[in-house]
Amino acid sequence: MIYLPFIVSFVLMFMNVPVAVSLIIGSFIYFGFLTDTMGLTNVIQNLISSNMSTGLLALPFFIMIGVVMNYAGITKRLLHFCDTLVGHKTGGLAHVNVLLSTLNGGICGSGAADAAVQCKILVPEMEKRGYPKDFSAAVTAASGLIAPIIPPGNLMILYGVMASCSVSRMFVAGYVPGILMCVLEMTIVSVISHKRGYAPSREKRASIKEIFLALLQSIWAILIAVVLVIGVRFGIFTITEGAVVVILMSMLVGLFVYKELKWKDFPGMFVESFRQTSSIMLMIIGAICFGTYLSWARIPQSIAQALMSVSTNPAVFMIISMLLVLFFGMLLDGTALLMIMTPLLWPVAQMYGINVYAFGILMILNASVGSLTPPVGGLMYVCCNMTGVSIPAFVKQALPFIVGLLILLIILMLCPQIITWLPDLVYA
Repeated sequence: MIYLPFIVSFVLMFMNVPVAVSLIIGSFIYFGFLTDTMGLTNVIQNLISSNMSTGLLALPFFIMIGVVMNYAGITKRLLHFCDTLVGHKTGGLAHVNVLLSTLNGGICGSGAADAAVQCKILVPEMEKRGYPKDFSAAVTAASGLIAPIIPPGNLMILYGVMASCSVSRMFVAGYVPGILMCVLEMTIVSVISHKRGYAPSREKRASIKEIFLALLQSIWAILIAVVLVIGVRFGIFTITEGAVVVILMSMLVGLFVYKELKWKDFPGMFVESFRQTSSIMLMIIGAICFGTYLSWARIPQSIAQALMSVSTNPAVFMIISMLLVLFFGMLLDGTALLMIMTPLLWPVAQMYGINVYAFGILMILNASVGSLTPPVGGLMYVCCNMTGVSIPAFVKQALPFIVGLLILLIILMLCPQIITWLPDLVYA
C-alpha cells in the first residue's frame, strides 16, 4: 500500500493533471489515510517552512536575471559578438545559436528562457538565410540545454537545495560539461551544415578590430558574469546576494549604458518574472511534499536494498539510475523530474559513495535530454509552439543532438573526474 500514492501521482500526471497538484494529492493520500505518524497539519507546516529556505530565495532572482537581460538589450549585443566569432563558418547562424546559448546561459541560467528568446530573435533570421524552420527550432532547443549546465543554472540551485550540497561548488562543476556540450553541438552543426550546404552569416571572417568592437559592446554582459563568479568564489556575497547584484547591474546597464530599458518596462518585467517563478515554486511545493512521503515510507531505502541485492558495484547503480532518469525524462518536465528523482535516488547514491556533484550534473544533463523528446519535452514544446514546427519534424532534426548528448552522458558517467576535477581544484 505504501506505493499507492506513487502510482496515483503518476496516473494523474498521465491524465494531464498539473505535476505539482498530482504530487500533492499523492502525498496527502499517504499522510491522510495510510499512516498516522504525521498528520496533514504537520505536512502543511513542513511545506511552509521548507519554502522559506534562504537557498530557494536565489531561484526567483536568477529567473529574473534572464528577463532583465532581454529588456536591457544585453542578449542582443551578445548575439552580435557571437556572430563576429563564428558567423563566417558554414552554417554560421546555427553556430551563433549554440555559442549564444552558452554565453547567455552563463548569466540567466534558464533553458526555457534562452530558447524562447532565440526563437524570437534567431529563428526568423535563420529562415531568411535559407535554414529550414524545423532545423532552426531543433538547434535552438538543443542549444537551450546548455543553459541549465553552465552556471548559474536554475536546476543546479534546486539540486543543491534538495541534496544539501554547496550550490556554488555545484556551479563550478558545471563549467567543463557545459563547454563540452557547446563543442559537441557545434561539431554536430558543422557536420550537418557542410552536408546540406548552409551558408555562413558573414561573407568573411571578422577582423580583430571587429571582434574587439563587438566585445566592447557586450563587455558589460561578460563583466556581470565575472562579477558573479568571483564574488561567490571569494565570499564577497552569497549566491542569493550575487543574483541581486547581477539584477541591479543589468538594470543600470540597460538604463544608462545601452539606454534600451525604460522605466515603463519595469511593471511588465516584474510580472513576467513573477509568472515564471510562481509556476516553478508550485512544483517545488509538490516535490517537497512528495519527497517527505518517500522519506517517511522509506522507499529510497527499499530501492537501495533491492539494487544492492543485484549488485554492490556503483557503476551498475549509475547505469540503472540514469536509465530510470532517461525514461521518466521522456514523460516529465526536467524541473519536475529532478525534484522527484533527487530525493528518490540521491540517498541511494550516497550509500554507494558516489560524488554528490557528479551525480547532480549527470541527473541534470539526463533530464535536459528528456526536454527534447516526446511526449512532454519542455524545450521541444516551447520551440514548436513559438515556431509552428510539428513535433515529428522537430524530433527528426533533433535526433543527432539527442544521440550526441547521450554519448556525452555515457562518457561523463564512465569518467566522473571530468566533472569533479575543477571544483576539487577550486575548493581544494
